[in-house]
Amino acid sequence: MADDTVDLAPPANEARSGEDDASDAAGLGLAISATQLEKMLEQSAASQMAATRNATIAIVDDEALNVQMVRRHLQKAGYSEFHGCSEPVEALPLIRRVKPDLVLLDIMMPEVSGVDILHAVKVDPTITDPAILVMTASADARLKQVCLGLGASDFINKPLDVPELTARVRNTLMHKTYRDRMAEQNARLEEVVERRTAELVVSREEVVHCLARAAERRDDDTGHHVLRVGRYVAVIARQLGIPDERVEVLELAAQLHDVGKIGIPDEILFKPGRLDEQQIDVMRRHCAVGRQIIRPLTAEETRTMRTHVRLGADLLNVRTSPLLMVASRIAQTHHERWDGTGYPLGLAGTDIPIEGRMTAVADVFDALSSKRPYKDPFPRERCFEILEEGRGTHFDPDCLDAFFAASDEIVAIQLELMDDEHAV
Repeated sequence: MADDTVDLAPPANEARSGEDDASDAAGLGLAISATQLEKMLEQSAASQMAATRNATIAIVDDEALNVQMVRRHLQKAGYSEFHGCSEPVEALPLIRRVKPDLVLLDIMMPEVSGVDILHAVKVDPTITDPAILVMTASADARLKQVCLGLGASDFINKPLDVPELTARVRNTLMHKTYRDRMAEQNARLEEVVERRTAELVVSREEVVHCLARAAERRDDDTGHHVLRVGRYVAVIARQLGIPDERVEVLELAAQLHDVGKIGIPDEILFKPGRLDEQQIDVMRRHCAVGRQIIRPLTAEETRTMRTHVRLGADLLNVRTSPLLMVASRIAQTHHERWDGTGYPLGLAGTDIPIEGRMTAVADVFDALSSKRPYKDPFPRERCFEILEEGRGTHFDPDCLDAFFAASDEIVAIQLELMDDEHAV
């Protein structure tokens, strides 16, 4: 039975030979990979060296021999722009003057230490953020932590190893180059954003002016009324201590206070005589009409608009606008009265939004001092008297006080933007 058994295992010498062949093949593959990797590293180092060759390097060490030795090694590596300093007290003036890309900085120096120089570089706005490679024989981890906190880019131990020195200098300069490029790109991006933002602000103002004048043009050929009211509201707002950025929004929004006049029939808007009760009701609707024109779209309206006006899709992505929301409140509430007898909602006191209360004063003053189809302009002093008579009934006393406190500025705006018939 034993004679019939077949041994499938290869002879021992044949098995060993197969293992050797596999080992040789694996070894050959590893040798090729290592060679390729070495070439790649050499090419990368050469590329990085070319990118940093023109860097300006400052060497600060209280031992002049060390300065010379570092310089000589880096010259052999291909660098050429050096500034050496063996007097620590002269290091900062040197850095300010030559604006180096890289500072090789010894830490343990008399009079002025490397830590002192790092701190001075960090806080001095005239020094243009050089990369700093710290040279030290200290193994103190706390010292290295302090240096990193003060902006050190990297460390190299003394005594210096030449290949390590050139590699760390090259890597530090590459990082600085990348950082500088990113800073330049960010600066360009910020410039573009600022320019685009300014363009959007101008466009927004132009749209507001066009819409306001479209309404006001019907009974004011110059359109100066809306500009004056906006300026007056801005003056009142500043007197009340409202922040400047908010004042800018209020000035624009107030120009849209009468946009609802678009919906008022000509025979009522241009009637030279007194309006009857029915006509007064129609006239008062301009507040509600204005609010409907200005207010942001609802979700349902947005969906409808997107269905019918696909070209406006981008615009409709903006669902709300702080400017239009303020303008909407002004359009609806600038005819409310402090005592609650105004329209259309009959709000009273501080229930009336502050923007509506300010616009009420500005709008009435401009209406009194301007020519209208139904009246001639009142003299300025009489306008002031009428406003004062409305204190606590028609007008918020605080808004009225703010208006009178800036009366000189109000008059200057009136004269600057006066119509031909405007009273002076």
